Amino acid sequence: MGLRSRIESLPDTNRFLARAKRNDRLAAWLINIGGLLVVISVIGILLLILKVATPLFFPPDATHISTVRLTGAAPIGKILNIGIDENLKSGFVIDEHGTITIFDSRTGTVSDTIPLQAPTGTNPGIAAITAAPGRHFDILWKDGSFSAIKLTLDRDGESRTEEQPVNEVETLLGETEDRPAAMPLLSLARFAEADSPARIDLLPGNRFVFSKQTTVTDLMGNETRTSSRTPFAATIQGNITAAALDSKAEFLYAGTDTGHLLRWDLSDVESPQLLDSVQTSDKGSAITSLNLVLGDVSVAVGNADGSFSTWFPVSETGLGSSKMLTRIHPLTGHSSAVTAILPSPRNKTLYSLNKSGSVNVDHMTSERHLMSVKGTLPLLLFGVSPRDNGMIALDADNRISVWRIANPHPEISFRTLFGPVWYENYDKPDYVWQSSSANDDFEPKLSLTPLVFGTLKGTFYAMVFAIPLALFGAIYTSQFMGPRLKKVVKPAIEIMAAIPSVVIGFLAGLWLAPLIDDGIVSVLVGIIVVPLGILLSILLWKKFRARSILKRISVGYEFLLLVPALLLGIYASHLLGGVLETALFAGDFKLWLFDSFGARFDQRNSIIIAFALGLAVIPLIFTMADDALSNVPKNLSAASLAIGASRWQTAWRVVLPSALPGIFSAVMIGFGRAIGETMIVLMATGNTPIINWSIFNGFRSLSANIAVEIPEAPVFGTLYRVLFLSAVLLFIFTFIINTVAEVLRQNFRKKYGRF
Repeated sequence: MGLRSRIESLPDTNRFLARAKRNDRLAAWLINIGGLLVVISVIGILLLILKVATPLFFPPDATHISTVRLTGAAPIGKILNIGIDENLKSGFVIDEHGTITIFDSRTGTVSDTIPLQAPTGTNPGIAAITAAPGRHFDILWKDGSFSAIKLTLDRDGESRTEEQPVNEVETLLGETEDRPAAMPLLSLARFAEADSPARIDLLPGNRFVFSKQTTVTDLMGNETRTSSRTPFAATIQGNITAAALDSKAEFLYAGTDTGHLLRWDLSDVESPQLLDSVQTSDKGSAITSLNLVLGDVSVAVGNADGSFSTWFPVSETGLGSSKMLTRIHPLTGHSSAVTAILPSPRNKTLYSLNKSGSVNVDHMTSERHLMSVKGTLPLLLFGVSPRDNGMIALDADNRISVWRIANPHPEISFRTLFGPVWYENYDKPDYVWQSSSANDDFEPKLSLTPLVFGTLKGTFYAMVFAIPLALFGAIYTSQFMGPRLKKVVKPAIEIMAAIPSVVIGFLAGLWLAPLIDDGIVSVLVGIIVVPLGILLSILLWKKFRARSILKRISVGYEFLLLVPALLLGIYASHLLGGVLETALFAGDFKLWLFDSFGARFDQRNSIIIAFALGLAVIPLIFTMADDALSNVPKNLSAASLAIGASRWQTAWRVVLPSALPGIFSAVMIGFGRAIGETMIVLMATGNTPIINWSIFNGFRSLSANIAVEIPEAPVFGTLYRVLFLSAVLLFIFTFIINTVAEVLRQNFRKKYGRF
């Protein structure tokens, strides 16, 4: 009967086994699909971030729009200047007869003509014209008079009202009196204040005349206008061939046919002072063109041999505030003499025209050669749109060509992101992150090096604090602590991992940082005194543990004796800190630190991060290390104890090597957790992007920088994409850490697998 029952039950068993196998296959498929989806999701996120970041390195482009001749207007004279509006629809030219002709840049059809007049009320013709930012033109007439005008173009009919004409010319300055005795070669005017214009005239014989009007208003509201006129000369060999004046008329630059670059300080109207006379070319090549870069700090210099560079004043060693013009950025040279330089109105890009008729586009800070623009015939004149999105040029056949310029991220290169860059007003190349400023002419400083350094610095100090505590705690808990007590201690530490990082950062920044700031010497003393106190208590325990009163302490509870030693060590550190600060540092450790080493003490520094970030990492490393140690087969430790080894020898020589792969994985995962932490680093450091290993200074990490900057970053702008590049770097760091951890874990497993 029993055999029959078993035979009858076989079909049910087979069905059960078949169903179990089917469920196993289904579970395997679901697990594989889930794992594959996770991998695909991670790769998709990385690709999405890369998609946003990679346009930083796309090359700029110039797209030819049109080539036209002017039609529908009376014949014009020789064209002296050319320009285009921000929408690349309306162009204009200024000819030698003093007529502004405005035309459709796509068809060449003339839409408006504006005749200009000299201050004398006549039109003697233009001798020289110089363009300044904001469509401001300095016009030197053939009769020696001078005009400064501003041209406003209609923007797609928006201004077609009676109050504001379609196209308008505003006279900023018209001088009819006090003309120079000789016909000037060049005249420049600047308007730092509307009622205080300044003017420079270059006369034959390397002579200048500096004129300035000043308006003073007294307490009664009465205005007093004064005028000053100061002639001065440049005592040099050769002749001045080019000149440039900054927007505030504080500094005058001049280039000579011997290659010398001169700089005058005009802040004292009555006594201009020559500050610099430097040679720009080893062969003495003449300076053929000068212009100031956006911001008026750097001056761009073009030479007859085609060399092209930018200069700005740099402090000389040992001379305090004294500054000397220095070649900072050598840019791409030309095949012939540089005849014209125009700065971008938006950034540090420079457009330079050579005698052969081609335009080079370079960025000063990154020293990138962005592109070259050429026409079918050599170009004679060119202009840049106000938005730096287009260029217009006149060729040798009097044809006008327009290009659309796509140059979204000229300041980005691998060197500006990761190498030292010599920025304006800096005395040497440096790694700097400064993404914004209050000025429109700001030079972005987007070096990722201090952020990468800050990420590694914060992780290093956190791991130095966390790894010993977590691993020693895991070893003690798994090998020495009593089972009942372990059931309380381990869950309590694991609960610490659930504390939100923002809470840890909040407490570290607002409570711990001021506390350590007040007792920094005590903290430094405690780093030595507390471990020594604990070590001393252990030695005393080993010496007196045979006493009957100490035998009552059960095995696994010895650590309770360390609590008094810990408290006494903290109290002793507090007392010694005050005494040592008074005796050794004159009562002020932070002042002594600065006076002796030039090191500043920041309240939110790397010590705070070591404690706060370490506190966040300890539970993770502790839990994984404890599990790895606890999972070592008990027969190994039992065999070790059976042959006479102590518990410590067993833990160190047997259990620890066997658990080493798991322990290493715990450390590397904790490292990955620390390197990507955001809120703790954001709230507990000063977020200063500096490169300094000092524990008394703060830093800024990649993740914290993303959190700080992304709300203010214009979408798809340079800063926006650089922040996404930072996220790519974090992905790369994580990938490297996980790869190294897995390789080493496999090596450890092979080495200790026999246990």
